[in-house]
Amino acid sequence: MKRIGMALLAVTLLVGCAGGEAGKGDEKKEAAAVTSDSLYVEKIENLPEDFFLGADVSSLLAEEASDVVYKGFDGQPADMLKVLADSGLNCVRVRVWVDPFDKDGHGYGGGNCTAETAGEIGARAAKYGLKLLVDFHYSDFWADPAKQQAPKAWANLDENGKAEKVRAYTAESLQLIRDAGADIAMVQIGNETTKGICGETSVPKMCAIYRAGCEAVRAFDPNVLIAVHFTNPEAGNYAKLAYMLASNQVDYDVFASSYYPYWHGTLENLQAQLAAVATQYKKKVMVAETQWAYTAADGDESPNSIGEELKYDKPYPFTVQGQSREVRDVAAAVASIEGGVGVFYWEAGWIPVPGADWAARSAKWEQFGSGWASSYAGEYDPGDAGKYYGGSACDNQALFDFQGNPLESLKTFGLLRTGSDAPVQADALDSAVVTVRVGESFELPKTVPAIFTDGSRAETEVLWDEAEVKGISTDQVAKYVIHGSGGGKSALCYVNVVEANYLENYSFEDKDLSMWQITALKAEPQADFQIKATDAYTGDVSLHFWNGTAVEFKCEQTVTDLPDGAWRISVRGQGGDVGDDALLQLYAVADGETYTATMTFNGWVNWQEAVIEHVPCASGEITVGVYVRCQGGGWGTFDDFLLNPEK
Repeated sequence: MKRIGMALLAVTLLVGCAGGEAGKGDEKKEAAAVTSDSLYVEKIENLPEDFFLGADVSSLLAEEASDVVYKGFDGQPADMLKVLADSGLNCVRVRVWVDPFDKDGHGYGGGNCTAETAGEIGARAAKYGLKLLVDFHYSDFWADPAKQQAPKAWANLDENGKAEKVRAYTAESLQLIRDAGADIAMVQIGNETTKGICGETSVPKMCAIYRAGCEAVRAFDPNVLIAVHFTNPEAGNYAKLAYMLASNQVDYDVFASSYYPYWHGTLENLQAQLAAVATQYKKKVMVAETQWAYTAADGDESPNSIGEELKYDKPYPFTVQGQSREVRDVAAAVASIEGGVGVFYWEAGWIPVPGADWAARSAKWEQFGSGWASSYAGEYDPGDAGKYYGGSACDNQALFDFQGNPLESLKTFGLLRTGSDAPVQADALDSAVVTVRVGESFELPKTVPAIFTDGSRAETEVLWDEAEVKGISTDQVAKYVIHGSGGGKSALCYVNVVEANYLENYSFEDKDLSMWQITALKAEPQADFQIKATDAYTGDVSLHFWNGTAVEFKCEQTVTDLPDGAWRISVRGQGGDVGDDALLQLYAVADGETYTATMTFNGWVNWQEAVIEHVPCASGEITVGVYVRCQGGGWGTFDDFLLNPEK
């Protein structure tokens, strides 16, 4: 229940959490009061006292070496780890790579994170009562769903050889980290290992690696929690992954997920996925990585992964309050699960390094590894880092601003158990989208939803920039961004000028979808209209299909009263796992004749276009649709059906 108008509240800082020994040399003896008169935080009822409230700080040493100075809320220079502890966090996470250096000792970047790095950061963290989550990637650089490359020195080993290396390396590294003074609470066996780990992609070989890492941690300290880490909860496969681990006797404690709302679906789905694992397999669950942008600005001229111009789901505004709401909501979702043990924010302090220009900053990224990748990483990761090396890709998602000042949203962690009494007020204006056909007139909306600090919405009048509006031309296909303001807040309107189209609701954005008929050709539901911007070609809605057993359906619309002539029909589509015998087909029926064009789906957001040209029609009636037949587990979306007269 939301509580407004209370007296300012204080929260006792939790300095203990599950696993490991008490912090060594603890400099934080007294409880810390966390208060805010501007940040709205809704209390999480009955949040467990041993719930991990953490953040990844892997880039810390590289940032400091690059002259980044972090400050406290008083504006004075401070140890970032102390600022985190004072704000209510109780644990930090550090990634560990085996050998992130070339033969000449040049670092690959991303913090040049090694076991020694984890030991140094962990020892400093322990002084403030912060425990440590050690995140073993079992690679020499970034490991994620698309990349699970074995370390250079292990590349030619089979799975048994790699397993022995993992067992020995894990044990040696943990001892080194503990000897340095870190208070290890949890160890992660692999990073986002949904599709592989340490260069292995088959289930038996992956599980051999998992088992070796888990056995090493158990032998090191049976009180330390063991986590395995996956991602893409929106794919709905966490139960399958948990079954894989159980059936292959992987001894772990925590099933961890990444959750980035831009790409990973709804919180309700995340909650359901993790709860199913916790219930069926009696495991603890947590979110090992989450993040949200507080601004669309870029601080170092190195492209960010998230910005206003990119396409993704946006359930929160890009504000400090929006960032706080995301943290609070993810924590609440995990805490609501029996067995939910924590949430970790990803890279709390990865902010721009100081420098007069891009060249000056680039020199520091190269020397100290404070960018996401250096040019030296190209030898290990030529397809990605070898092309796109540079600075921080997430400086606009950190919990410190570009100058090292802590954001008010950092206090969210310390306010979760009590809430805050900040008044509910408008935080931002939502964006608007207007789609207009070539040659037609248009109007911009007179109101847009204002998003309030508690997540509620109310329509607010907005005035659009007249000069920008006058600059819109509907003579040809184009896209425009129009700026506006209302209620003291700024707004954006995206105007898309599209081809003349005789299909109604061609992109499914209008709520009335009755003109489209979905016919399931199997017994179970096959397709629906999905609201998810990342899976739509334009707008937020697309025609989505998936079934675990088998997929076969068609979706079509019939248009009448068309002028006599020839027509061009097209559709965009994307998806995967459809199988070699799949049939993905755009079709048109005119004057008793059927015309088709087939598509091939080969990956998420790898959009394909199917086109049928020169379709004659004298009757004035054309039916346009798609037919899909594929194996169970196949998935995909269609968007932007076009029925255009040929010139």
